[in-house]
Amino acid sequence: MSAQTASPALHPVPPAKAAVPLYKSLFFQVVVALVLGVVIGMTLPDFAIGLKVLSDAFLKLISMIVAPIVFCVVVHGIAGAGDLKKVGRVGVKALIYFEAMTTVALALGLVIAYLVGPGHGMNIDTATLDGKAMGNFADNAHKLQGGGLSAFLLNIIPTTSFDALARNDVLQVLFFAVLFGVSLSLYGGEKGRQVSSLIDAIAGVLFKAMGLIVRVAPLGVLGAVAYTVGKYGVGSLKQLLSLVVLYYVTVAIFVLVILGAVMRLAGINLLKFLAYFREELTIVLGTASSDAVLPQIMAKLRYLGIKPSTVGLVVPTGYSFNLDAFSIYLTLAVVFIAQATGTPLSFGDLLIVLGVSLVTSKGAHGVPGSAIVILAATLNAVPTIPAIGLVLVLSVDWFIGMARAVGNLIGNCVATVVVAAWEGDLDKARAKTVLDSPPPDMATIVAAEPQA
Repeated sequence: MSAQTASPALHPVPPAKAAVPLYKSLFFQVVVALVLGVVIGMTLPDFAIGLKVLSDAFLKLISMIVAPIVFCVVVHGIAGAGDLKKVGRVGVKALIYFEAMTTVALALGLVIAYLVGPGHGMNIDTATLDGKAMGNFADNAHKLQGGGLSAFLLNIIPTTSFDALARNDVLQVLFFAVLFGVSLSLYGGEKGRQVSSLIDAIAGVLFKAMGLIVRVAPLGVLGAVAYTVGKYGVGSLKQLLSLVVLYYVTVAIFVLVILGAVMRLAGINLLKFLAYFREELTIVLGTASSDAVLPQIMAKLRYLGIKPSTVGLVVPTGYSFNLDAFSIYLTLAVVFIAQATGTPLSFGDLLIVLGVSLVTSKGAHGVPGSAIVILAATLNAVPTIPAIGLVLVLSVDWFIGMARAVGNLIGNCVATVVVAAWEGDLDKARAKTVLDSPPPDMATIVAAEPQA
């Protein structure tokens, strides 16, 4: 990776402030909400189920501003980069990294599932499984699979730009934003600079709104955790505890060993990096949704010393193309189902699972019930494995989804750092200063946004 650094036009890192009271820390508030949600879910399950409205409201608030923030950040980043060849180079490097890490994650899930054998001994008779529990997952999987690669590529292009923004389709918004940003850069002149300044100003207002929304994150986490524990109960984990534990361990291995090694090559300490994002990671753990913190992580990565154009391209693209923890789940679950149903898998079958998963994993983001739908699509492509076995993992999908969302988020943050270091868009001196300092609050980060 290049040793070159390029510092964005950010304000200097402010000196450490006096420690704020613990009860005012967003991280502490989210942890308390998480614990309180578990307690309420176990003691007052009926009341806890009704708290789901808190989680739904928080996610809708975040969803309300994600698409316009992505659009503004990407457009301003590309228009401000000046060199369009550089923008294209960053995009190509990001895709190369995504494919490499996705393959590693898929292979890791496959190998660990095959070696540990979490489904061995279950001896599930598929005739006893209730196919109705799958709902519309199978139908959606058939539609997704039937479209093939051409349908996936066509889906990247929005019907209209307003439709993409209205539906919060991040990949389609990204496509239009890149096109708009490139066009704005080519247009240039005083009018072009005025449009770029306007978009940057709008982004600033949206980030202020984001700061207000993040303050209610503890309520969102409380609602999500209380609802899940109240509806399913902690006891729902018992039957498939081995799969859940193995998945968490595998994600931890991937993050600490594989991503840790990658970050060392980039010159960044992974543990300090994770501590820097501790609030966002805790929110994602509680809501099982990485969308809940998309605007915050983009702002924090820029504050860390990464060029806005790189952050704007890599992070939104990674939400569809760099799903590391999801990839681990895909191969782990497929092999688990095969083992639980007594289906023998040859080496050729394992290669098919790996190849099919490499394609189906790209369609995960933005699909309702994405994990189950993509898993069903993968099972349909490997006829030796009974697709009805999907029912086995339905009851624990939310619990697995917590680690899946956290792993995906970490993978995308690491990808942004790696691509930035590769391209010379990472100010390593600033990054070290930021990571060695107490984590800044969102107001500090917003004040340090690049100036147009």
